[in-house]
Amino acid sequence: MADTNLCHMTASRLKGLITRREISAVELLDAHLEHIDRVNPSINAIVTLVPDIARAQAREIDARLARGESVGPLAGLPIAHKDLLPTAGIRTTHGSRLHADDVPAEDALLVTRLRRAGAVTLGKTNTPEWGAGSHTFNDVFGATANPWDTTRSAGGSSGGAGAALAARLLPIADGSDMGGSLRNPGNFNNVVGMRPSPGRVPVWPTPMGWSPLGVLGPMARTVTDCALLLAAMSGPDPRSPISIEESGDGFLGELARDFRGTRVAFSPDFGGQLPVAPEVRGVIADAAKVLERIGCEVALDCPDFSGADEAFKTLRAWSFASKHSETLAR
Repeated sequence: MADTNLCHMTASRLKGLITRREISAVELLDAHLEHIDRVNPSINAIVTLVPDIARAQAREIDARLARGESVGPLAGLPIAHKDLLPTAGIRTTHGSRLHADDVPAEDALLVTRLRRAGAVTLGKTNTPEWGAGSHTFNDVFGATANPWDTTRSAGGSSGGAGAALAARLLPIADGSDMGGSLRNPGNFNNVVGMRPSPGRVPVWPTPMGWSPLGVLGPMARTVTDCALLLAAMSGPDPRSPISIEESGDGFLGELARDFRGTRVAFSPDFGGQLPVAPEVRGVIADAAKVLERIGCEVALDCPDFSGADEAFKTLRAWSFASKHSETLAR
């Protein structure tokens, strides 16, 4: 099987190939590392690469499968974590020169959870400084380019993840979202980025355990793969006081459904609050037509969002001040 073919397959298919031992986790990892070596220099999506750590994890997956053990729902799938998530022994910069040489001693809860689910960590994806912004660039690693047109933005703040998925550097990726940072790069790169409900994916470490403002979530190239990753991310943890008690098993069921009679409200510009290019309005209108064709009842409607942007900016300022108080005090 050609290595390039492996990089273009869905995560769900790759998982099946590995669990049936038709390919090895090491073979899949090496295919992606070779593809990263060829493609990543032109887009700068993956900014820290740890092939030795990844190969050790992949070998362990293969050894466990050889012993007949279960290796989890993400069996051997390569992943790179957003460079805001602490990763033990792997540089975590937050896209900031203040943290350019930081190497955490402990993994974030999500990193641990994904590894236990069988994912193989191969590195970190780019982010704007401290995850602030809708475009991905910083003074540590520079800008991430859009794989579809390298003269354009990959979005943000999970732009490194979105670009890596679109360029087939990864089958799955994690990201975070406060004001669109999973959804924006999903749209920019023509992949799937989902902001889950607060508490669906527990967050630790954080000084803001009760805050619903920022969340962690999945990114992938298909909705099915996104659901697979969300299932592995979900589930309660006592360190996250707002974590949702139910597991993520419900996301592994059949996604197809009958949408007839489903009511959908949409607005291209948040009720006139946001400037939107004509081309984007056209794409939104076409999406509404697709919903109508599958039976949804679609209406142009929107709540009153006047004042929402100012409120968000205030909450975001409080969030950054809380998270980075020690840095700000220097």
